[in-house]
Formats: sequence, C-alpha cells, structure tokens
Amino acid sequence: MNRKNNSKITGPLLTALYCRLSLEDGKDNESMSISNQKLLLKDYAEKNGMFNCEYYVDDGFTGRNFVEVR
Repeated sequence: MNRKNNSKITGPLLTALYCRLSLEDGKDNESMSISNQKLLLKDYAEKNGMFNCEYYVDDGFTGRNFVEVR
C-alpha cells in the first residue's frame, strides 16, 4: 500500500548550522575555529537560499567533564 504524505510546511523554515570546537581551541571562550566555521556556514547557507539561520555550537562538554565544569 502506497502512502502519500500530504502534510504541508507552514511558516518559515529554520536552517540549523552546527559548529564543533576543535581540540586545539578548547581553552578559548569562542575560538577562531568556531568563528571561522560560523562565517563559512553562513556564507554557504546564503549562497544556497537558506535563511533564518540558527547556530548550534558543540562547546566541547562531554558527559565526563560536564560535572567538573559546573
């Protein structure tokens, strides 16, 4: 039996931009790596018609070191 998805998207779409902290930059608040990634991702998104961008940054916290940092 074939199913057809009739759901329609309403409202503006969100473009998720993911940045990951590199090991070399782990000591900086916002590293050059993260800053550069944000610029590259935003440029790519805009050139490909993606707007309404939201950044998601992996700041290097893991389950192991999260408690130590708090």
